Amino acid sequence: MKKIRSAITAIAAALPNDVLTNDDLSKMVDTSDEWIMQRIGIKERRVLKDKSKGASELGAEAVRNLFKKTGLQPDDIELLVCATITPDYPLPATANVISEKVGIKNAWSFDVSAACSGYLYALEVASKFVESGEYKRVLLVTAEKMTAITNYADRTTCPLFGDAATATLLEPTTEEVGLMDYILRTDGIGYKHLLIKAGGSANPATHQTIERGEHYLYQEGQTVFKYAVSRMADVSLEIMERNQLKPEDIAYLVPHQANMRIIDATAKRMELSPEKVMINIQRYGNTTASTIPLCLWEWEKQLKKGDNLILASFGAGFTWGAIYLKWAYDGSAVDNK
Repeated sequence: MKKIRSAITAIAAALPNDVLTNDDLSKMVDTSDEWIMQRIGIKERRVLKDKSKGASELGAEAVRNLFKKTGLQPDDIELLVCATITPDYPLPATANVISEKVGIKNAWSFDVSAACSGYLYALEVASKFVESGEYKRVLLVTAEKMTAITNYADRTTCPLFGDAATATLLEPTTEEVGLMDYILRTDGIGYKHLLIKAGGSANPATHQTIERGEHYLYQEGQTVFKYAVSRMADVSLEIMERNQLKPEDIAYLVPHQANMRIIDATAKRMELSPEKVMINIQRYGNTTASTIPLCLWEWEKQLKKGDNLILASFGAGFTWGAIYLKWAYDGSAVDNK
Protein backbone atom coordinates (compact mmCIF):
# COMPACT_ATOMS: atom_id res chain seq x y z
CA MET A 1 0.00 0.00 0.00
CA LYS A 2 1.35 3.38 -0.99
CA LYS A 3 2.03 5.96 1.70
CA ILE A 4 -0.59 8.69 2.07
CA ARG A 5 0.86 12.18 2.06
CA SER A 6 -0.77 15.52 2.77
CA ALA A 7 -0.67 17.88 -0.21
CA ILE A 8 -1.60 21.52 -0.67
CA THR A 9 -4.17 21.50 -3.47
CA ALA A 10 -5.40 25.11 -3.31
CA ILE A 11 -4.57 28.36 -1.54
CA ALA A 12 -6.33 31.71 -1.14
CA ALA A 13 -5.83 34.93 0.79
CA ALA A 14 -7.61 37.99 2.15
CA LEU A 15 -6.05 41.42 2.64
CA PRO A 16 -7.55 44.63 4.04
CA ASN A 17 -7.94 47.47 1.56
CA ASP A 18 -6.30 50.13 3.73
CA VAL A 19 -2.54 50.64 3.35
CA LEU A 20 -0.24 52.11 6.02
CA THR A 21 2.97 53.44 4.47
CA ASN A 22 6.25 54.39 6.10
CA ASP A 23 5.45 58.02 5.39
CA ASP A 24 2.18 57.59 7.28
CA LEU A 25 4.07 56.14 10.24
CA SER A 26 6.55 59.01 10.23
CA LYS A 27 3.62 61.31 11.09
CA MET A 28 2.68 59.13 14.06
CA VAL A 29 6.07 58.33 15.61
CA ASP A 30 9.72 59.36 15.30
CA THR A 31 10.73 57.27 12.29
CA SER A 32 11.31 57.57 8.55
CA ASP A 33 11.07 55.54 5.36
CA GLU A 34 14.87 55.37 5.17
CA TRP A 35 15.22 54.12 8.77
CA ILE A 36 12.61 51.39 8.31
CA MET A 37 13.87 50.22 4.92
CA GLN A 38 17.49 49.99 6.08
CA ARG A 39 16.71 48.00 9.23
CA ILE A 40 13.70 45.91 8.24
CA GLY A 41 12.90 46.18 4.54
CA ILE A 42 9.21 47.06 4.86
CA LYS A 43 7.68 49.79 2.69
CA GLU A 44 4.00 49.42 3.56
CA ARG A 45 1.55 47.10 5.29
CA ARG A 46 -2.21 46.38 5.16
CA VAL A 47 -4.44 47.42 8.05
CA LEU A 48 -7.93 46.31 9.08
CA LYS A 49 -9.03 49.66 10.51
CA ASP A 50 -12.51 48.70 11.70
CA LYS A 51 -12.05 48.11 15.44
CA SER A 52 -15.29 46.12 15.59
CA LYS A 53 -13.86 43.44 13.31
CA GLY A 54 -11.41 40.81 14.51
CA ALA A 55 -9.05 38.41 12.79
CA SER A 56 -11.96 36.08 11.97
CA GLU A 57 -13.27 38.68 9.51
CA LEU A 58 -10.19 38.22 7.33
CA GLY A 59 -10.03 34.48 7.97
CA ALA A 60 -13.62 34.00 6.83
CA GLU A 61 -12.98 36.08 3.71
CA ALA A 62 -9.96 33.91 2.85
CA VAL A 63 -12.07 30.76 3.22
CA ARG A 64 -14.81 32.19 1.01
CA ASN A 65 -12.19 33.07 -1.59
CA LEU A 66 -10.92 29.49 -1.50
CA PHE A 67 -14.46 28.11 -1.88
CA LYS A 68 -15.03 30.37 -4.88
CA LYS A 69 -11.72 29.32 -6.38
CA THR A 70 -12.24 25.55 -5.94
CA GLY A 71 -16.01 25.17 -6.14
CA LEU A 72 -16.06 23.49 -2.74
CA GLN A 73 -18.98 23.91 -0.35
CA PRO A 74 -18.84 24.30 3.46
CA ASP A 75 -20.10 20.74 3.96
CA ASP A 76 -17.09 19.40 2.05
CA ILE A 77 -14.75 20.40 4.91
CA GLU A 78 -14.09 17.89 7.70
CA LEU A 79 -11.66 19.88 9.86
CA LEU A 80 -10.60 23.52 10.13
CA VAL A 81 -7.36 24.47 11.91
CA CYS A 82 -6.67 28.16 12.51
CA ALA A 83 -3.20 29.53 13.26
CA THR A 84 -3.46 32.87 15.06
CA ILE A 85 -2.03 34.90 17.94
CA THR A 86 -4.67 37.61 17.55
CA PRO A 87 -7.84 35.64 18.34
CA ASP A 88 -11.18 37.42 18.34
CA TYR A 89 -11.75 36.32 21.95
CA PRO A 90 -9.91 34.40 24.69
CA LEU A 91 -12.61 31.83 23.99
CA PRO A 92 -14.10 30.38 21.87
CA ALA A 93 -11.42 29.52 19.34
CA THR A 94 -11.23 31.80 16.33
CA ALA A 95 -11.51 28.64 14.21
CA ASN A 96 -15.01 28.19 15.66
CA VAL A 97 -15.97 31.77 14.78
CA ILE A 98 -14.67 31.40 11.21
CA SER A 99 -16.58 28.12 10.81
CA GLU A 100 -19.79 29.88 11.82
CA LYS A 101 -19.20 32.81 9.48
CA VAL A 102 -18.65 30.62 6.42
CA GLY A 103 -21.33 28.02 7.21
CA ILE A 104 -19.11 25.04 8.10
CA LYS A 105 -21.39 22.85 10.26
CA ASN A 106 -20.16 19.28 9.76
CA ALA A 107 -16.53 19.74 10.83
CA TRP A 108 -14.64 20.32 14.04
CA SER A 109 -12.19 23.17 14.46
CA PHE A 110 -9.51 24.46 16.79
CA ASP A 111 -6.72 27.06 17.05
CA VAL A 112 -2.94 26.68 17.03
CA SER A 113 -0.87 29.40 18.71
CA ALA A 114 2.77 29.42 17.63
CA ALA A 115 3.25 33.07 16.64
CA CYS A 116 5.34 33.50 13.49
CA SER A 117 5.85 29.74 13.28
CA GLY A 118 2.09 29.24 13.32
CA TYR A 119 1.77 28.16 9.70
CA LEU A 120 4.48 25.52 9.95
CA TYR A 121 3.20 24.14 13.25
CA ALA A 122 -0.41 24.08 12.03
CA LEU A 123 0.60 22.63 8.65
CA GLU A 124 2.25 19.66 10.35
CA VAL A 125 -0.65 19.20 12.77
CA ALA A 126 -3.32 19.42 10.04
CA SER A 127 -1.32 17.14 7.75
CA LYS A 128 -1.29 14.38 10.33
CA PHE A 129 -5.09 14.16 10.11
CA VAL A 130 -4.86 13.86 6.32
CA GLU A 131 -2.06 11.28 6.53
CA SER A 132 -4.18 9.18 8.89
CA GLY A 133 -6.43 8.34 5.96
CA GLU A 134 -9.57 9.45 7.82
CA TYR A 135 -9.74 13.04 6.54
CA LYS A 136 -10.09 13.97 2.88
CA ARG A 137 -10.40 17.77 3.06
CA VAL A 138 -8.79 19.85 5.81
CA LEU A 139 -8.64 23.63 5.85
CA LEU A 140 -5.67 25.42 7.38
CA VAL A 141 -6.52 29.07 7.99
CA THR A 142 -4.14 31.79 9.17
CA ALA A 143 -5.88 34.88 10.52
CA GLU A 144 -3.91 37.76 12.00
CA LYS A 145 -4.92 41.28 12.99
CA MET A 146 -1.50 42.26 14.29
CA THR A 147 -2.34 45.96 14.29
CA ALA A 148 -4.70 45.27 17.21
CA ILE A 149 -1.72 44.40 19.46
CA THR A 150 0.75 46.92 18.03
CA ASN A 151 1.75 50.00 20.05
CA TYR A 152 1.89 52.90 17.61
CA ALA A 153 3.87 54.96 20.13
CA ASP A 154 6.76 52.45 19.98
CA ARG A 155 8.99 53.24 17.01
CA THR A 156 10.84 49.92 17.28
CA THR A 157 7.79 47.65 16.83
CA CYS A 158 5.06 49.68 15.08
CA PRO A 159 6.70 49.51 11.60
CA LEU A 160 6.84 45.72 11.68
CA PHE A 161 3.32 44.39 11.47
CA GLY A 162 0.38 44.15 9.11
CA ASP A 163 -2.92 42.29 8.86
CA ALA A 164 -3.71 39.35 6.54
CA ALA A 165 -5.37 35.95 6.34
CA THR A 166 -4.96 32.87 4.16
CA ALA A 167 -6.74 29.57 3.58
CA THR A 168 -4.88 26.42 2.53
CA LEU A 169 -6.66 23.26 1.38
CA LEU A 170 -4.98 19.98 2.31
CA GLU A 171 -5.94 16.71 0.63
CA PRO A 172 -4.45 13.19 0.57
CA THR A 173 -2.24 11.90 -2.23
CA THR A 174 -0.24 8.76 -2.91
CA GLU A 175 2.03 10.56 -5.38
CA GLU A 176 5.53 11.70 -4.42
CA VAL A 177 4.34 15.24 -3.70
CA GLY A 178 3.11 17.11 -0.64
CA LEU A 179 4.65 17.39 2.81
CA MET A 180 7.86 15.34 2.65
CA ASP A 181 9.67 16.18 5.90
CA TYR A 182 9.64 18.60 8.81
CA ILE A 183 11.81 19.82 11.66
CA LEU A 184 10.05 21.87 14.34
CA ARG A 185 11.70 23.24 17.46
CA THR A 186 10.88 25.13 20.66
CA ASP A 187 13.11 26.70 23.28
CA GLY A 188 11.02 28.22 26.07
CA ILE A 189 13.93 30.37 27.21
CA GLY A 190 12.79 32.86 24.60
CA TYR A 191 9.30 33.53 25.93
CA LYS A 192 10.31 36.57 28.00
CA HIS A 193 11.96 38.31 25.05
CA LEU A 194 8.87 38.40 22.82
CA LEU A 195 5.45 38.37 24.44
CA ILE A 196 2.31 40.21 25.47
CA LYS A 197 2.85 40.78 29.18
CA ALA A 198 -0.74 41.09 30.37
CA GLY A 199 -4.19 39.71 29.67
CA GLY A 200 -3.55 36.06 30.48
CA SER A 201 -4.05 34.09 33.69
CA ALA A 202 -0.53 34.91 34.94
CA ASN A 203 -1.16 38.66 34.72
CA PRO A 204 -4.88 39.42 34.26
CA ALA A 205 -6.03 42.74 32.85
CA THR A 206 -6.26 45.66 35.27
CA HIS A 207 -6.37 49.41 34.93
CA GLN A 208 -2.64 49.37 35.69
CA THR A 209 -1.73 46.87 32.96
CA ILE A 210 -3.66 48.93 30.44
CA GLU A 211 -2.02 52.17 31.56
CA ARG A 212 1.42 50.56 31.25
CA GLY A 213 0.67 49.38 27.71
CA GLU A 214 1.19 45.74 28.65
CA HIS A 215 -1.48 44.46 26.28
CA TYR A 216 0.64 45.38 23.28
CA LEU A 217 3.33 43.15 21.85
CA TYR A 218 6.68 43.54 23.62
CA GLN A 219 9.91 42.61 21.85
CA GLU A 220 13.59 42.79 22.71
CA GLY A 221 14.68 43.26 19.13
CA GLN A 222 18.41 42.52 19.31
CA THR A 223 17.95 39.29 21.27
CA VAL A 224 15.19 38.05 18.99
CA PHE A 225 17.23 38.96 15.90
CA LYS A 226 20.28 37.05 17.17
CA TYR A 227 18.32 33.87 17.81
CA ALA A 228 16.28 34.17 14.60
CA VAL A 229 19.31 34.53 12.31
CA SER A 230 21.01 31.42 13.65
CA ARG A 231 18.02 29.15 14.32
CA MET A 232 16.16 29.72 11.05
CA ALA A 233 19.29 29.28 8.97
CA ASP A 234 20.42 26.21 10.93
CA VAL A 235 17.13 24.34 10.58
CA SER A 236 16.79 25.19 6.88
CA LEU A 237 20.25 23.79 6.20
CA GLU A 238 19.51 20.75 8.37
CA ILE A 239 16.41 19.78 6.43
CA MET A 240 18.31 20.17 3.15
CA GLU A 241 21.06 17.86 4.36
CA ARG A 242 18.63 15.34 5.83
CA ASN A 243 16.87 15.03 2.46
CA GLN A 244 20.07 15.22 0.41
CA LEU A 245 18.94 18.41 -1.32
CA LYS A 246 21.46 20.62 -3.04
CA PRO A 247 20.87 24.32 -3.77
CA GLU A 248 20.15 23.51 -7.42
CA ASP A 249 17.41 21.06 -6.34
CA ILE A 250 15.39 23.76 -4.60
CA ALA A 251 12.88 25.84 -6.55
CA TYR A 252 12.20 28.32 -3.73
CA LEU A 253 12.94 29.13 -0.14
CA VAL A 254 9.71 30.40 1.43
CA PRO A 255 10.86 32.24 4.56
CA HIS A 256 8.86 33.96 7.27
CA GLN A 257 8.75 37.65 6.37
CA ALA A 258 10.00 39.40 9.51
CA ASN A 259 13.25 41.10 8.54
CA MET A 260 15.23 41.19 5.28
CA ARG A 261 18.51 40.62 7.12
CA ILE A 262 17.19 37.35 8.60
CA ILE A 263 15.93 36.23 5.19
CA ASP A 264 19.25 37.10 3.52
CA ALA A 265 21.25 35.24 6.17
CA THR A 266 19.12 32.10 5.74
CA ALA A 267 19.39 32.16 1.94
CA LYS A 268 23.14 32.67 2.17
CA ARG A 269 23.58 29.63 4.46
CA MET A 270 21.55 27.57 1.98
CA GLU A 271 23.64 28.94 -0.93
CA LEU A 272 20.51 30.10 -2.75
CA SER A 273 20.48 32.94 -5.28
CA PRO A 274 18.01 35.83 -4.70
CA GLU A 275 15.65 34.67 -7.46
CA LYS A 276 15.05 31.47 -5.45
CA VAL A 277 13.74 33.35 -2.40
CA MET A 278 10.13 34.44 -2.07
CA ILE A 279 9.99 37.98 -0.67
CA ASN A 280 6.95 40.23 -0.21
CA ILE A 281 7.82 41.81 3.14
CA GLN A 282 8.11 45.21 1.47
CA ARG A 283 4.36 45.22 0.64
CA TYR A 284 2.78 43.48 3.62
CA GLY A 285 5.21 43.58 6.53
CA ASN A 286 5.15 40.84 9.15
CA THR A 287 1.70 39.24 9.15
CA THR A 288 2.91 36.55 11.57
CA ALA A 289 1.32 33.16 10.74
CA SER A 290 0.15 34.50 7.37
CA THR A 291 3.51 35.44 5.84
CA ILE A 292 4.53 32.06 4.40
CA PRO A 293 1.15 31.12 2.86
CA LEU A 294 0.81 34.69 1.57
CA CYS A 295 4.02 34.09 -0.39
CA LEU A 296 2.73 30.75 -1.70
CA TRP A 297 -0.48 32.45 -2.83
CA GLU A 298 1.39 35.23 -4.62
CA TRP A 299 3.83 32.84 -6.32
CA GLU A 300 1.23 30.16 -7.11
CA LYS A 301 1.21 30.87 -10.85
CA GLN A 302 4.97 30.29 -11.00
CA LEU A 303 4.94 26.99 -9.10
CA LYS A 304 5.07 23.69 -10.95
CA LYS A 305 4.13 20.21 -9.83
CA GLY A 306 7.15 18.61 -8.20
CA ASP A 307 8.90 21.87 -7.25
CA ASN A 308 10.96 21.47 -4.08
CA LEU A 309 10.15 24.18 -1.52
CA ILE A 310 11.72 24.83 1.87
CA LEU A 311 9.40 26.67 4.26
CA ALA A 312 11.24 28.26 7.22
CA SER A 313 10.19 30.37 10.19
CA PHE A 314 11.15 31.72 13.60
CA GLY A 315 8.81 33.21 16.17
CA ALA A 316 7.87 33.89 19.78
CA GLY A 317 8.26 31.07 22.20
CA PHE A 318 10.93 30.73 20.88
CA THR A 319 9.49 28.58 18.10
CA TRP A 320 11.12 27.78 14.79
CA GLY A 321 11.25 25.16 12.08
CA ALA A 322 11.53 24.14 8.45
CA ILE A 323 9.30 22.02 6.22
CA TYR A 324 10.30 20.30 3.00
CA LEU A 325 7.30 20.54 0.68
CA LYS A 326 7.02 19.17 -2.84
CA TRP A 327 4.42 21.25 -4.70
CA ALA A 328 1.44 19.18 -5.85
CA TYR A 329 0.04 20.99 -8.92
CA ASP A 330 0.84 23.36 -11.77
CA GLY A 331 -0.13 26.83 -10.58
CA SER A 332 -0.27 28.20 -14.14
CA ALA A 333 -3.46 26.21 -14.72
CA VAL A 334 -5.27 27.83 -11.77
CA ASP A 335 -7.64 30.77 -12.09
CA ASN A 336 -6.14 32.71 -9.17
CA LYS A 337 -7.35 35.85 -7.41
